[in-house]
Amino acid sequence: MKVILLDNIKGVGKKDEVINASDGYARNFLFPKKLAVEANNENMNKLKAKKQSEQYKKDVEKENAQKIAKQLDTITLNIKVKAGENGKIFGGVTSKEISEELKKQCKIDVDKKKIVLNENIKNIGSFDINIKLYEGVTGKLKVKVISEN
Repeated sequence: MKVILLDNIKGVGKKDEVINASDGYARNFLFPKKLAVEANNENMNKLKAKKQSEQYKKDVEKENAQKIAKQLDTITLNIKVKAGENGKIFGGVTSKEISEELKKQCKIDVDKKKIVLNENIKNIGSFDINIKLYEGVTGKLKVKVISEN
């Protein structure tokens, strides 16, 4: 019997997958526990519509990420910090600070987890920073760290 899984089941399959299950397993275990539904025309159409809607959402998110990536390529973000001798910064510039400054100066909201910093910026100067906006979409941001002294 063909069934559509409603949840991930270890050793059987993943959610929204159509599998062949024995009649007894489907009727006595999967259906009563609401882990699967029969793969009839109505349920197959619902599954197809759900997958199309998910794909549309992914496409829209990717498109928005690409727009933001193009914006980031043209931006130079200035961050003022207190610095000591030899251009050393007290503390450092973190991805959180970059995210907040980007929101404040350019009104672009980027999660701090998406900003790729190997380690905090600890010197004054210009830096190129990669921002992973979406799977396969990466933007480059120029950050200019300047002393406010």
